[in-house]
Amino acid sequence: MLNPSIRPRDYQKAIFETAKTKNTLVVLPTGIGKTLIAIMLAIERINKFPTSKILMLAPTKPLVEQHFQSFQKALPELFADLQLFTGEIPAEKRKKIWQTAEIIFSTPQCIANDLNHSLYNLNEVSLLVMDEAHRCLKNYDYTSVVNFYKIQSQNTLILGLTASPGHDSIKVKEICNHLSIENVEIRSRSSDDVKPYLQELDFKKIEVPFPQEFIEIKTLLKTIYDNKINQLKNRNLIFPPINKITLLKTQANLARQASARNFNALAGMSLTAQAIKISHALELLETQTLSGLSLYLENLKQQAEQKKTKGVQTLVNSPEFQATLLSLKQLKEKQIEHPKLEELKVLIENEFTNNPNSKIIVFAQFRETVQRIIETLKSIPGSRPSIFIGQATKSKASQGLSQKDQKRIIQEFREGKINILAATSIGEEGLDIPEVNAVFFYEPIPSEIRKIQRTGRTARLAPGKLFILITKDTRDQAHHYASIAREKKMYKTLDTIRDEMENNKNKEKSLLDFR
Repeated sequence: MLNPSIRPRDYQKAIFETAKTKNTLVVLPTGIGKTLIAIMLAIERINKFPTSKILMLAPTKPLVEQHFQSFQKALPELFADLQLFTGEIPAEKRKKIWQTAEIIFSTPQCIANDLNHSLYNLNEVSLLVMDEAHRCLKNYDYTSVVNFYKIQSQNTLILGLTASPGHDSIKVKEICNHLSIENVEIRSRSSDDVKPYLQELDFKKIEVPFPQEFIEIKTLLKTIYDNKINQLKNRNLIFPPINKITLLKTQANLARQASARNFNALAGMSLTAQAIKISHALELLETQTLSGLSLYLENLKQQAEQKKTKGVQTLVNSPEFQATLLSLKQLKEKQIEHPKLEELKVLIENEFTNNPNSKIIVFAQFRETVQRIIETLKSIPGSRPSIFIGQATKSKASQGLSQKDQKRIIQEFREGKINILAATSIGEEGLDIPEVNAVFFYEPIPSEIRKIQRTGRTARLAPGKLFILITKDTRDQAHHYASIAREKKMYKTLDTIRDEMENNKNKEKSLLDFR
């Protein structure tokens, strides 16, 4: 029943055969066809249960719309009534549409809200598809919809789709429990049945030195940081290992303890907040741009002048902080920037020299970095770069792109009007960004989930390149090796969980046979 132009690949057929009869978690790298498995399964379920409905959930509205369009292209025109649910459609209208719709696409928030208000129920839904299933943790709306589905549906079948559920076995098992997963189907770029369909990925690790001029600033900031950490240690409020995660956890714990009488917790909260701010400043210095660091410290200075908190005032008034501002000013006057920026520019110039029609995506952690990258790349002949970031927040209304703007930019990138996207994490997950010739990581990221999603933007239909920029002797190096180790651990964890499921099934079968 698929449109004749669409031909499933062998691994998609194999996964589909499993998913027909068991609740399945499908782990496939970005861009190699998870959605088609969902389409094939939707066809099978509607044929098996002709009066049933299919419900497909995705975490963002653009991703929901993307799936809606994929189903429209893949299915014959009159096969089923496809409907898109959004918060913009009035609740009563959604209730009415639900009665006749056969395949519904929505965010989990929209469906969970409707179910909580008893607008309709899921008794006729014969297939629930959860895209980006790694989000199905804790009390997220995904979990709420799944719980309704398990109780209400007459013919349950669940399909979870993700590029990576993470390396933590406890969290992966939690995802599987929430979705009542009975089987895990895992594929990587190197899987025997996937390799024939993918193109060669040329990976280059690009190392740049940590400039001598930056060492003085790092020393000053580290002095402030160590001072705050030592004060926390002396108060018995923090214990090794000490990093950004433990600082955030300590801050949360102290906030629960803080009261007018608990002076130690109150003082600890202030010290922890100061340490987190300096930790972030060190990260900007080591891995991002000097202009980003300068903006951040100037913002802290403004907060101190406005007397926002005593902690910020203490921080800004320290001799080391003032010396840092002075050093930054001197480097700015000399037009010195982070060496990654110049290296990135040279690498991308080479790409356009070798192929003037190149399409490139550059990933960076922070919006300020992305903006600086755009300014740097504009000077490359033939380059047409564009920023690609998330929506504006209430606190930064001017610094963001609406979903309408995001869709326009992707379309212009597809048409070649734009040939470089400089993106934050918004470009990692799910969105239908056209395949690119090269992907650049401005910095390595320790998350294996995000690394897999970033990498999946290239080397699908044509050979691709992956460049990861690393500043020597900084946290960049640790993050790079952490993501590699976590990715290996993720596949090992998934194999173990799959084997455990298989063993449990065999035990159950043996018990039944024995009886």
